[in-house]
Amino acid sequence: MRGFRSIGELSEALERQRYLVEEGLATIVFLALRLSRPLLIEGEPGVGKTELAKALAAASDAPLIRLQCYEGIDVHHALYDWDYPRQLLYLRAGGAGPLYAEEFLVRRPLLEALSEPAAVLLIDELDRADDEFEAFLLEFLSDFQVTLPELGVIRATEPPAVIITSNRTRDLHEALKRRCLYHWIEHPDLDREVAIARARLPEVSERLARQVCAFVQELRWLDLYRAPGVGETLDWAQALHALGREEIDAPTADRTLGTLLKEREDLDRVRADALPVRVERAERQAADLDGSERAGHG
Repeated sequence: MRGFRSIGELSEALERQRYLVEEGLATIVFLALRLSRPLLIEGEPGVGKTELAKALAAASDAPLIRLQCYEGIDVHHALYDWDYPRQLLYLRAGGAGPLYAEEFLVRRPLLEALSEPAAVLLIDELDRADDEFEAFLLEFLSDFQVTLPELGVIRATEPPAVIITSNRTRDLHEALKRRCLYHWIEHPDLDREVAIARARLPEVSERLARQVCAFVQELRWLDLYRAPGVGETLDWAQALHALGREEIDAPTADRTLGTLLKEREDLDRVRADALPVRVERAERQAADLDGSERAGHG
């Protein structure tokens, strides 16, 4: 897990997993690994926060352990529980040993991450959990250990690489932030989004990828309830490719907007706001991008 010798080597390893990183993100991931510090990643939905953890695990040939946060999550869902049916059977069979022993322990993601050497632990959407759960994480993130009332302190022999994501639906507490390195992921610019689409969807034509990305880039300037992320860009490109399209046309765009926009108000806004004109502008932008790349190679 700590085997990346340089930022460049880490970037190349992530790119082999078709996850393209800019230098700032690659640097902070490298430092988090080198310093054994948790990494807090924030950004709008769909910018690739969760995918970063998946790509890092694959690039490191490490197990990915995921804790999906939600309102009401507690210690028994995140850390551990006891196998009560096995304990009951043990009692009925006349067992005389302790009931709260490791053989009856059910390891949830946090405890599993402490037990699994060189794991990547993804604590996903921590902003969905409540303050009490966030406070519970402080010991874990500070010392890579937890205290179980029945068994005492359990600590990692090799700390996991921890990536925490947040969509910033609420502010996380300073105590947690102080324990982490931090990075905000922006929506990519047009060139980078095209590169991401080409890397993730090699079956999609370059022309279509450029038009789709140009169209989405313009939508992000609108006052939408939820701007489309890179994930939605890829979904839309795949949908158009599945329909046999090599370029965007207004009627097909109208019928397939539901793969790109996920709110009725946003769909109505885009459809009512000169959709054919937006398609034409996307075609021109894609052509301009193609022309500038050809000039650069000339």
